[in-house]
This record gives sequence, C-alpha cells and structure tokens, in this order.
Amino acid sequence: MWRACAPFADQFITPMAAVAGAVADEVLAAMIAGRTLAKAYVNNGGDIAIHLAPGERFETGIVGDIGKPKLSATASVAAEDGVRGIATSGWRGRSFSLGIADAVTVLARDAAAADAAATMIANAVTTDHPAIERRPARDLDPDSDLREHPVTVSVGPLDAAALAAALANGERAARAYRAAGLLEGAYIELQGRRVAVGGTHAPAAIRDERMAWSLHA
Repeated sequence: MWRACAPFADQFITPMAAVAGAVADEVLAAMIAGRTLAKAYVNNGGDIAIHLAPGERFETGIVGDIGKPKLSATASVAAEDGVRGIATSGWRGRSFSLGIADAVTVLARDAAAADAAATMIANAVTTDHPAIERRPARDLDPDSDLREHPVTVSVGPLDAAALAAALANGERAARAYRAAGLLEGAYIELQGRRVAVGGTHAPAAIRDERMAWSLHA
C-alpha cells in the first residue's frame, strides 16, 4: 500500500488509497504460488489483480454509471503489455472521493498501483459548481483517514463548461501519471461524457499495439 502511494506523496494521499488493490495482489500471489496457470484473477470489489501466461489476454467491462447497469467501455490487455492490475474509483463508489467522477478505471503494473492512481485521478476530476455538495470526511465517518478534507456527497446536473473543466483536469492528471510510468491506461466518465488515455484515439476504440479501450454506445 505504501509503495503504491509513495509516487503521489507530493499530493494528499494515504496508504488506504491502495488497500483494496493491495489485498487483491496478495490473494493472487497466494493463489498462483506453486501452480502453473494460464490465467487467473482476483476481483476485490472492482479492484482486480491479474495473472496471465504468455500469449493470454484479459478483457473486462466497465460500468461508468452504477445507476445505469450497462457497459460503457471494455478494456482488453495482453500478457505482454505488463498490465497486471485494474482498479476503479469515483464519488459513487465504496470509499470517499475528493472529486466528482462517476468512474475512473486505471490499468497499471499491479492492482495496488492501479488503485492508487485511480484514486488520484478521480480526485482530480473536479470543478467548482453549485450543484456539487461536499462535506468534511469526519462528519460522515469519525474514523476516516481523510480527516477534515471535503468529500463529495452529491453531484447534480452540470453544464457543459463544468463538465469540460472537470474532465480536462482528470485527463491532465492521467496523462501526467502515464508519462511518469505510473499507469498504462485510464478511462474517465462523468455524466455521460468520457475520456480515455493510453493509445491512439479512434471513433470506436482507443488502441495502441498492446492494449485497447473499446467505447460502447
């Protein structure tokens, strides 16, 4: 947890930002120890640790809005691309968020790294708008490690300018973290608007030679 969060130490983060991913990594390591498996994964509530033998591929669907149970995108990774972790964060999830993203899904070298990066990008997807309600984390949970930091509790309809500003902030963070080698790809969704980072943009898919995001209508 600490190792996954350390690269973001110049910003506010605690090791708990990587707890779900780190647990998934540990369980997967125990599962594959002493075994020869072509493919295995551990899904810890959406934070996924992956094992792939050479030549294998893993695909996962992404629901960008939990109020609408349908796939927004599909991520496909090959064994050779180095991605072994997928994690999703957002204000609608199980944990508190400083941002307003409905979902941020990150592909990284392991689940703990993906968890930490998804948390940071989700925090970055934000803007000032009267439709956004925030409260200090300790008002909602006295034991929260986020202490007095304001966390998002509701997000009403946002105008086009607010949506564009929030998504641009998240995309900027995702591209910076990818350039620093902290992730391979990121998908961001906010009120039906979507951004994907990690390849060449095309109308129906975002691809490079190793991985692909397929965006669903």
